[in-house]
Amino acid sequence: MYTRNSIGKNYLCYVPVLFWCCFSNPAEAQTNLLTNLDSPIIFKGDDTTAYRDPAILYDNDIFYLFFTLVKTEDGKVYSYTAASHSVDLKNWSPAKILTPKDQTLNFSSPGNIVKYNNEWILCLQTYPRPDHSADQEIRYGSSDARLYTMRSKDLTNWSEPELIKVKGPDVEVAQMGRMIDPYLLEDKDEKGKWWCFYKQNGVSMSYSYDLQNWTFYGYTDSGENVCVLIESNEYVLLHSPPNGMAIKRSSDLTSWNDWGDLITLGQNEWNWSKGRITAGTVINLKERKEFGKYLLFFHGSGPKSEREGDFDKNASIGIAWSDDLLNWDWPGTNR
Repeated sequence: MYTRNSIGKNYLCYVPVLFWCCFSNPAEAQTNLLTNLDSPIIFKGDDTTAYRDPAILYDNDIFYLFFTLVKTEDGKVYSYTAASHSVDLKNWSPAKILTPKDQTLNFSSPGNIVKYNNEWILCLQTYPRPDHSADQEIRYGSSDARLYTMRSKDLTNWSEPELIKVKGPDVEVAQMGRMIDPYLLEDKDEKGKWWCFYKQNGVSMSYSYDLQNWTFYGYTDSGENVCVLIESNEYVLLHSPPNGMAIKRSSDLTSWNDWGDLITLGQNEWNWSKGRITAGTVINLKERKEFGKYLLFFHGSGPKSEREGDFDKNASIGIAWSDDLLNWDWPGTNR
């Protein structure tokens, strides 16, 4: 595994210089980052590997991708949080595992990465499945699943995971209930107030002024793997129902309205995601003239459904893009 420091001129410096020289202007070069992609698949799963739950950060002209890496090792199934980076969306560094090998924890499902007090904060979950083996039927994470954060100065070296008590400091860990799929976002109206969205009773919401001490706020109906943007002074929540991705909008985090159609992209033609397409996360690069798009990262399972067996294997991370969050394109489309 190479890092930002170790590869130096061989990758992060040399490749961009070579790439930019091939085009007359930066906008043309970055547009071709999308149009020159050969496949919507970024990481392809197989019979012993699944790539799930992507989270994306674009910083200093580098894409940092975090995701769940599920591996079958010696007959047992383990989940990890892993990371990769790319300057062109096509060539990605080898997956680097960030969390320990431990079925009682199974750190996974990174939600997003935010900057706070000169540190990067990554939110993630545990997904305990003790003694889970590949010959067993599909097993979901236990009631002990909880939310955590990890911190980094450089997006390469990360702290040990720290529990976040989103139900408040007085609620015992054992009484917090099963919770997965965290996502962090600063309030659109009050600077310094942070929200954590997470899967419990639909999507639950808690807020904090220091990312340490949390107050529970409430919940609303939703699928899992939420991603939340702020657009036109509204919260735009992308979530995953049983199949596909859907969008809700709200101005106050209390009243929510469904918006747009179910997003299934090219699932009808993609054998690799016939079983399920899910876990979408969106990054808004519309204001970047070199992109001018929303980029969507997601995972697809297939050809079997997750319940039929393609849950801990044969899951792949893909990419699509949009001008408006309603109409989507991906590598290979001719629309």
